[in-house]
Amino acid sequence: MPDLLEFKNLRIEATSYPPGEPPRDVVLVDGVSVSVAKGKVLGLIGESGAGKSTIGLSAMAFGRGGVRLTGGEILLNGRNIRGIDAGGLRALRGREVTYVAQSAAAAFNPAKRLMEQVIETTLHHRIMGRAEAEARAISLFAKLGLPNPESFGRRYPHQVSGGQLQRAMTAMALCPKPDLVIFDEPTTALDVTTQIDVLAAIKEAIRDTGVAALYITHDLAVVAQVSDDILVLRHGKMVEYGSVADIITAPKQAYTQALVSVRSIDHHEKPEAPAVLSVQNVTARYSGTNFDVLKNVTVDLPAGQTLAVVGESGSGKSTLARVITGLLPAAQGRINFAGRTLSADLAGRTKDDLRELQMIYQMADVAMNPRQTVGTIIGRPLEFYFGLKGEAKRKRVQDLLDQIEMGKGFIDRYPAELSGGQKQRVCIARALAAKPKLIICDEVTSALDPLVADGILKLLLDLQAREGVAYLFITHDLATVRAIADKIAVMYRGQVVRYGGKTDVLTLPFDDYTDLLLSSAPEMRIGWLEEVLAHRKMESAGN
Repeated sequence: MPDLLEFKNLRIEATSYPPGEPPRDVVLVDGVSVSVAKGKVLGLIGESGAGKSTIGLSAMAFGRGGVRLTGGEILLNGRNIRGIDAGGLRALRGREVTYVAQSAAAAFNPAKRLMEQVIETTLHHRIMGRAEAEARAISLFAKLGLPNPESFGRRYPHQVSGGQLQRAMTAMALCPKPDLVIFDEPTTALDVTTQIDVLAAIKEAIRDTGVAALYITHDLAVVAQVSDDILVLRHGKMVEYGSVADIITAPKQAYTQALVSVRSIDHHEKPEAPAVLSVQNVTARYSGTNFDVLKNVTVDLPAGQTLAVVGESGSGKSTLARVITGLLPAAQGRINFAGRTLSADLAGRTKDDLRELQMIYQMADVAMNPRQTVGTIIGRPLEFYFGLKGEAKRKRVQDLLDQIEMGKGFIDRYPAELSGGQKQRVCIARALAAKPKLIICDEVTSALDPLVADGILKLLLDLQAREGVAYLFITHDLATVRAIADKIAVMYRGQVVRYGGKTDVLTLPFDDYTDLLLSSAPEMRIGWLEEVLAHRKMESAGN
């Protein structure tokens, strides 16, 4: 029986338009040959720019923004879809092949109920009538573990959680009974407790419906739980291809070995020191509401150390950062910083308050002006806080670039010319330019590939050792916490439920929520997901 999907010597190109230079053709994918059998899952893994999503979309004979399929064959059910005309492609997409995007929130129309959107493609292709499509959607809602399947479809996208919306998108992809589903980073934006439920739902749905799937991710621990085979990509080329067991337990290539061993940072918590930041009994709520988003939060951060704030989405992590920075004034409590009490409101803070307390954001792409050079971006705080101009400013910018290990060639580049990791390094340099005592890092590695994220963490630890800066590190990644934290605060529904040194917080006995959080962090071994789910089922039966 032939494979359902087969790539033969696939080659994909695009046209690049470098600033000040003539356009040139760039090879995105070169010589990729893999196949997927019916009912099997192929994991595509690699860093940003490796060609994962480009290959996934090519299974629909689609290329983003001028991307061109220039060589090889893409066989779906034995037919080369590169030769299909526009009408044939419209019939193919949504019927034989469907797609689950990374951001479900951006993929749904906020003005339409979920049921209308989940069955829309099925009705458009006349695969079944409305009553049958709705019945199938409800059965998929139940299979995917969504609450109240019979009425779930009557909700609007904003009325469900991120994890529920991602599962609704999976239902949308499965509703037309396709032969192939492309999952493009479907759990990357989710916290670990939500991710494990979505992974389990996806795996069960694939098994029960018998579809083939491409699962695109940069997280090897995740792909090990859902895939049968794995293709490791780098710079558009095949690095290694084999079964999950072979790739996880006996990788042959140096790049794959590096992926398997990532997060090998050995960071030991430091001894107690005077606090540079003290959050005391802080309660906060957003304007126009009576709901306390933070409830009596108290934490300390010693000078030159790292406090990791962890918890699922909605636990209050980023709200705590907004209160500390003065963007959301606290309703009760106070914040002491560097020996003084900060004004609750940003407008009441001094220039030194602003300078000494900096922030690095999750999405470096939207944190920088795309029309400014790296030199201008890093130079702005130098001019604002210290009055540096001209050659003195340029020299200090270069010193900062050297500190973040980016060298001389980057000072006149624009953000579009940088990789994701390089953009985040520029944001780190911009924060360091102010000579801060504390930097709040809000999910600064969650959008990065593991190897790139590992490099950022090592850089932050090196800078901390040299500059003595403290970090408040907001994350839902437990591997990051183990790699960088001295102290940990676990948050749940606006409260700190566990707090202390890293060793104490990560040592038994755990409260129920911390136990759930720690047990939900994926491990890079086959069968981990099934073990965790079986354990939770036993615990539920015991209760």
